[in-house]
Amino acid sequence: MQGLHKFLLFHLLTCLGRTGHGSGIISGENVRDNSMLYMVSVQDNRRHVCGGFFVSDQFVITAARCKELNPTVVFFGTHTLTDALKYEYIEETYTEDGIMLLELSRKVELDNSVQTIPLPKSEISIKENAQCQVAGWSKISTHGKTVEQLTMVDVHVINPQICKKERPNLPANVTCAVAYGKNKGFCQGDPGGPLVCNGIAVGVASDNGKFNCDHPDVPNVYADISKYIQWIRSMISVKR
Repeated sequence: MQGLHKFLLFHLLTCLGRTGHGSGIISGENVRDNSMLYMVSVQDNRRHVCGGFFVSDQFVITAARCKELNPTVVFFGTHTLTDALKYEYIEETYTEDGIMLLELSRKVELDNSVQTIPLPKSEISIKENAQCQVAGWSKISTHGKTVEQLTMVDVHVINPQICKKERPNLPANVTCAVAYGKNKGFCQGDPGGPLVCNGIAVGVASDNGKFNCDHPDVPNVYADISKYIQWIRSMISVKR
């Protein structure tokens, strides 16, 4: 019966995905098929709700705020959601401030279509103006149309004090990044994706300003992974 339930749920998600899945980063470019193979689509029983990324063969990181969206399954192995055939159910969730770890019901096979992304080895400080990337599936404007292809943009890390002027209620342990003057940023559906600098996941997209996608020059906020690296590694180690 459980196998039948999973089979029917999978086909329901696939069919709904043809019209209802998430979309793309504001003014982003399509991600090449052979890159960012760590990306996953975190979904509820109907559609894409958040981004995420593999940090081991059984754990995915996403944003803590995604928990309220009741995620149940992750899809991976492709950048086009309607083509997603690989999926795994979420067994358990663990949160620590702005970060959520998703423990999958079983280990996935890491191959030429699914990979993990490195994390910081210890607490680090990203230099101001460092160029990084963020990717996701989401709306391209606050009330705009959606697309189904994984897209990305280049962003630059900004000074925390400058970020606080734009975002007065800035939480602790975050990094801010923006693409000034380029009308680029992340939108609904993108929280949970990684901020990638020099090939390392240093942040988790968590806030773009009350889901307002029409002003992407406002700093985007990312939970600083390095501040939680010991917790992340201990959780993964305990479950192995």
